[in-house]
Amino acid sequence: MPLTKLDAKTALVVIDLQQGILAFPMAHSAAAVVAQASRLARAFRAHDLPVVLVNVTAGHPPGRTDAAPMKFTPPANWLELAPELEARDSDIRITKQQWGGFHGTALDLELRRRGVTQVVLCGIATSIGVESTARDAYERSYHVTLVVDAMTDLTATAHDRAIALIFPRLGETGTTSDVLALLEAR
Repeated sequence: MPLTKLDAKTALVVIDLQQGILAFPMAHSAAAVVAQASRLARAFRAHDLPVVLVNVTAGHPPGRTDAAPMKFTPPANWLELAPELEARDSDIRITKQQWGGFHGTALDLELRRRGVTQVVLCGIATSIGVESTARDAYERSYHVTLVVDAMTDLTATAHDRAIALIFPRLGETGTTSDVLALLEAR
């Protein structure tokens, strides 16, 4: 279904477009994801809407899983955001230690202080950071929009599954062009 609308107080939330994450091989071009997210960020700023730039530390949450922890030494620039995002002092910066952008961070507080009722999500990885943040946003009663051409995952299967099966239950999906058209129609 096409996107229906953007609330008066909508924020763009960009997940983990940072040097450390962008170094991993992805199912789709990470450069293309960054380019689309950058277009969205410029448009949101031009409309005086909040831009949230989320990055993640190189650790992992405690707890046993079947997946073995990744064994690597994070690069020195792990936390640095992609320069194409053109981060500004006015952007909200959130550093998380978990998959989702809300747990253990001030994201909800920052959004509510600004009267935000809708979040537009993009970033990496579709089925991890983006999906976890979308689930948390939905459970906190935000309207959720997921920009499917501004995200990718480690595998195409995980990416496609999130878009086809999970996202329609959490919000509306659309493309960068769809969101930009709604912004211009305001």
